[in-house]
Amino acid sequence: MERKTFLKNTALCAIAVSASGFIRFDGERYTGDCATTSDILGPFYRPGSPVRSDLAMTGSTGTPLQLTGKVLHENCRDPFSNARVELWHCDEKGVYDNASPGFNYRGTTFTNAKGDYVFKTILPVPYEIGNGISRPAHFHMMITAAGYQPLVTQLYFTGDAYIAKDAYASSTQAKSRILTVRANQEGKQQVVFNVGMSKKLPVEPASLDRLAGTYIDEKDPKISLVLFKNDNRLWLQNEVFGEDFEFVGDNRFQTPGMPAGHFEKLHFELLPTGITQLMYERQGEDGVKRTNVLMKKS
Repeated sequence: MERKTFLKNTALCAIAVSASGFIRFDGERYTGDCATTSDILGPFYRPGSPVRSDLAMTGSTGTPLQLTGKVLHENCRDPFSNARVELWHCDEKGVYDNASPGFNYRGTTFTNAKGDYVFKTILPVPYEIGNGISRPAHFHMMITAAGYQPLVTQLYFTGDAYIAKDAYASSTQAKSRILTVRANQEGKQQVVFNVGMSKKLPVEPASLDRLAGTYIDEKDPKISLVLFKNDNRLWLQNEVFGEDFEFVGDNRFQTPGMPAGHFEKLHFELLPTGITQLMYERQGEDGVKRTNVLMKKS
């Protein structure tokens, strides 16, 4: 029986984003390549954060900070109205609120007619992730705008000693996302970050429905993965919510924003038996490639 493909690769080619910021004249008007680069989602994303722009908490000892900017169309000029902007980050002790109904330091807002968004919050701090390794202070953002690929990215801060040692923050793609904290006209600390959206064709929902489910390693049944669909993207379930993958062609998905030498990949194949097989590959800080072959069970 001939193996069938279940993703139309020719219609779903991925387009790389760029942080070059070059402006060019197309014969009629100036346009630009200002798409914001992506970064890893991280393990602590929670959907459904409250619609609010003020995340400040009474009694916090963190440094008050305002994050503001614009969301722009791919021409780097026209503002995008009503784009959804999600922000989440740790508290002044380096701890994320992963479970409370308060969704502390997590919020969702929408851009106005001029493409503007703003959050009132605190400056996050670096935190240790184990084995003496610390992540630099950072904001997590997810921007969703109709007609564009949802953007997942992170913002860092100049002067952070941990940036040079962090594979994600020190990536060349992250240079435009290392921001300087400055006082605004009101004397309050502020960072400004403008977002350029990029068009990428998402996988059709029916294909994602087919891929979602539980996969088990038949050599070691204790190893299993749960994939699900959210916002027309494929996600791998984790303890908090999940990590997102984007389609890159040839029945393959990978996590966006990974630095050189790091990856997490999913490769699907429909076997003659009708069972969907998943090859799950990843490589991290230790440089060791790990692979599991799993079969869909539900």
